[in-house]
Amino acid sequence: MTMQVRRISDQMHRSYISGRPSVSFLQTPAWGRVKVDWAAHSIGWHDEAGEIHAAGLVLLRRLPGLPRGVPRHLAYLPEGPDIPWGRALSEGTLDAWLDPLRRYLKTQDVFAVRLGPPLPVRGWDTRTLKAALASGAASRLDDLEPTWTDPSAATLAPALAARGWTPESDADGFALGQPRHVFQLPLAERTEDDVFAGFNQLWRRNIRKAAKAGVDVTLGDRSDLTAFHTLYTETAHRDRFTPRPLSYFTGMWDAMTGEDPDRLRLYLARHEGDLVAATTMVRVGTHSWYSYGASSSEKREVRGSNAVQWRMITDSLVAGAEVYDLRGITATLDPDDPHVGLIQFKLGTGGQAVEYPGEWTLPLNRAIHRAFTLYLRRRG
Repeated sequence: MTMQVRRISDQMHRSYISGRPSVSFLQTPAWGRVKVDWAAHSIGWHDEAGEIHAAGLVLLRRLPGLPRGVPRHLAYLPEGPDIPWGRALSEGTLDAWLDPLRRYLKTQDVFAVRLGPPLPVRGWDTRTLKAALASGAASRLDDLEPTWTDPSAATLAPALAARGWTPESDADGFALGQPRHVFQLPLAERTEDDVFAGFNQLWRRNIRKAAKAGVDVTLGDRSDLTAFHTLYTETAHRDRFTPRPLSYFTGMWDAMTGEDPDRLRLYLARHEGDLVAATTMVRVGTHSWYSYGASSSEKREVRGSNAVQWRMITDSLVAGAEVYDLRGITATLDPDDPHVGLIQFKLGTGGQAVEYPGEWTLPLNRAIHRAFTLYLRRRG
């Protein structure tokens, strides 16, 4: 079967997504409207009869200072595209999917393409991670025998490298793109009681403590984003990261709920009228993602953050989600690394660390891509 990549409408892309169990929310048309600093459009893989077999969202960033007549854009498909990666690897048909993408992007003034295959490669369950953290036998996930490995997915990295793709760095800390390692809580065929029993003692105690203290978790609407953002900014100052402006969250709300009223949810945890924690959650089909979180420096003893996480998890179960995704972690297991606290907190859910192939770049014009790389290095 010969494929051709062509631009498709948002409606066609949404129709494709509706027939899939899930795709990354970063590969929905709405995400293109969230990323206002990028140009965006949807593409589809068409067979000879015009039927769409795969789709993706392409973000385009223009490199400044280049003259007309030379490729001026970086193409980025975060956590995409949604092609049948596993089947392509097992059948040896990867070129049938990647070559049409390369040919299409060459017609779009693109000097390089970066993508992030959404294909889990291997994972480490809670028992394995807890034992490693307790013993200190491994300082990184790479040093630890995985609980499971997908043999087909493990062949993707050498297959991409053989085709001229290069991996983006994901050194300690978070890279500029999407995380290679995430923490996920499996929900398929589990009840609320099953999930709660899988939490560690601290998580169970904190959830019960929040309920006993009277923490009330409710769903917010667009008008509540200001209160969320105030708390989020307080969290940013306390935890020393740069907060996004309120306009980013209102834009996200408008774009994502405009595509699907249930795509993005805002959760507010209050104690005696005081907002003590707030979060956003995204869901596409059978996959839910914890997106942004905020918590107050006051009343931390009422455990609002645990209460709001528990509400998001139970709502995901009710909605039929099979995965609750707590998003990025780093590969470190070193007790002296400040990033290890992130995996320790998420470990309390009883979930698993999952490794993806990471992000890969293919230069379509090597000279301009080299100049772009130097530009990024100088910018810092």
